[in-house]
Amino acid sequence: MTFEFRVTWDYRCPFARNAHDHLVDGIEAGADWAVGFVPFCLDQVHVEEDQSDIWDRPEESTGLLALQAGVVVRDQYPEQFLAVHRGLFDARHAEGLHLRDEAVIRDVLRAAGIDSDAVLGEIETGAPLETVRKEHEASVADHDVWGVPTFIAGERAVFIRLMHPAGGDSDQSRLAIERIIGLLVGWPDLNEFKHTSLSH
Repeated sequence: MTFEFRVTWDYRCPFARNAHDHLVDGIEAGADWAVGFVPFCLDQVHVEEDQSDIWDRPEESTGLLALQAGVVVRDQYPEQFLAVHRGLFDARHAEGLHLRDEAVIRDVLRAAGIDSDAVLGEIETGAPLETVRKEHEASVADHDVWGVPTFIAGERAVFIRLMHPAGGDSDQSRLAIERIIGLLVGWPDLNEFKHTSLSH
């Protein structure tokens, strides 16, 4: 049985990193999932009422450059997307690098065998920014999305937090993701399930 769903991401969020790490592990191990990866800009979520949209001033965002690079690779280099996707998350969360730094983006792209000039040149056209804007706004309009990672299946959407990234066990990654999808599509009556404290 194929699980069909979409998941939002912003490379700066540690919980998005955890969930997408499991997604990449599962997909690479052959999980029967049809996953749509949806960019979502957290800077836009935090725009104040008296401010212009972040789309009008992308140079002020700390995450839009990486998000646009991810979209370009997703759409034009799909075979390398998972490597770049994981690489950008790791650059931020494993290596502590800044994703507004063009050199960081270039290094991740080159490591995946992609011409970084081609990707950054595409970003210069403005088309990837428009794609990010449209997909972000559609998530908000259609599913009231406000954060990452949000899993979307059909008309249902749920924000989740996995506490740890994948540990290299693809079976555990598959189980984690399929538990989420099972609850999302199979038990819509469950609205909130949150531990009162974290175990150490």
